[in-house]
Amino acid sequence: MVDEEGVPGLPATSWAVLGLLSFGRELSGYDLKKWSDRSLGLFYWSPSFSQIYGELKRLEKAGYASSRLVAPDVGTREKRVYRITDEGLAAVRAWARTAPLDPPVLKHGPMLRLWLGHLLEPERMREILAGHREFAETMRQRAEEDAEGARADEAWAYPTLTLRWAERYYAAERDLADAMLADIEELEAERERRRGAEGTKEGDRPWL
Repeated sequence: MVDEEGVPGLPATSWAVLGLLSFGRELSGYDLKKWSDRSLGLFYWSPSFSQIYGELKRLEKAGYASSRLVAPDVGTREKRVYRITDEGLAAVRAWARTAPLDPPVLKHGPMLRLWLGHLLEPERMREILAGHREFAETMRQRAEEDAEGARADEAWAYPTLTLRWAERYYAAERDLADAMLADIEELEAERERRRGAEGTKEGDRPWL
């Protein structure tokens, strides 16, 4: 099945796996998972092992990838490695050029909790945002390290740019968490001022 642009109708996971193979290297399923975690997982998502192997079978059936068994190293089992075919390279190039661009879908767990902040104590909201800040900084550092590791390989010039984007994105998430923590402090201070003012009006006794 192909669309009106002549691009085969494969799921996004298929294109992600085929894209990993498009850098011209022969890779095992384990290699693909490792590469995915160090690149795709920082700005899109990283398929599981079962998804990767399922997609490799689909791509082989479609003629977009080929595989072979390679002799094992001493003490290891024989493994299967995969390579993109000319047809597969043409297909992923056509997809990258012409497929409709899906807008980003934001599902922000910490913001969903903040949205329900009227049901939580301020201290719990601070804990949630502090945890998110720590996560964002950890991911920022990981993106920075992976970008540095990828710079040496000319074939990874554009993936390196996406890793730089991920580094900036998670830095922004970290800074946004700091800003939201400050917003919570400001909100609670304003509520205290209002409660104090209402108490003064009612009985000139703000401590009640």
